[in-house]
Amino acid sequence: MSSIKTGKKVTDTYIYESSMEDLWNVWFTELHLGNSGITVKVKRLIESTQSKFQRIDILDTEDFGKMLVLYGSIMVAENDLFSYNEMITHVPLFTHPKPDKVLIIGGGDGGAMTNVMKHPEVKKATLCEIDRKVVEVCRRHFPQFTRGFKDRRARVLFRDGKEFISKRKEKFDIVILDLSDPIGPAAELFQKKFHRKVYNRLNRGGIMVVQSESPYYNRATVKHMFKNLREIFPIVKMYTAYVPIYPSCFWSFAFCSRKYHPITDFDIDRFKRMKLKNNYYNLDMHIGSFALPEFVKKLIGAK
Repeated sequence: MSSIKTGKKVTDTYIYESSMEDLWNVWFTELHLGNSGITVKVKRLIESTQSKFQRIDILDTEDFGKMLVLYGSIMVAENDLFSYNEMITHVPLFTHPKPDKVLIIGGGDGGAMTNVMKHPEVKKATLCEIDRKVVEVCRRHFPQFTRGFKDRRARVLFRDGKEFISKRKEKFDIVILDLSDPIGPAAELFQKKFHRKVYNRLNRGGIMVVQSESPYYNRATVKHMFKNLREIFPIVKMYTAYVPIYPSCFWSFAFCSRKYHPITDFDIDRFKRMKLKNNYYNLDMHIGSFALPEFVKKLIGAK
């Protein structure tokens, strides 16, 4: 209080601007064709580096925790339900009756390898990743994804997947193409010529699974991929998953097999015996993921 000549008491106002307490308001947005996409609030930038192939960022976000961003595109996050990595691995592994040898091309975040290593039937799993720095960064920031690399059955090679398939004569029971988008070096691994070479690297009854982009946003890519794959493999089926960090959250995979069908050859007994502790994949999701909306059936010509 302060007194003035009038004898009235006046309260001094304490000057304080509460709106200035926290001005951190940083957001990351990934847009599709510059029109729509996903936006997340960033708590802090943990690491940013440049490899020979791409820019690599680790963001700490409000909703998804730590997030791996490659060339400006979100790849994995701590709180993304793990749906992508569980679905790209367990579906083929529970379909093939004897998945002794598995090859993963891409997948430097380690999520696919870690899920493959949950299967005791797998005797040897090879990961072929072109960018060593992605693996190094993910080992530092995502130990829960990369622990599969420590398994004695796991082997990690830093090579071009296209070159590996072309020059090596080794054959596999399952090949998982855990790829980024069809741009840069990865684009070669989406082509019919490469998929035909993968077919030739599969043992009799072998299975190839490849991530096949968003059926909503990437319609031309999806349509041409499935046309090409049907000209190579006798069994080609699309299955999908809810992936909250990917465009449209609706993501697809191509199941391509020389012999085994993902529904009729699904080993339910083995699935029940293993009692896997998953976050997304289960018996219902294995079967239900092959049910497609009508617009997707028309897109890929599914019957």
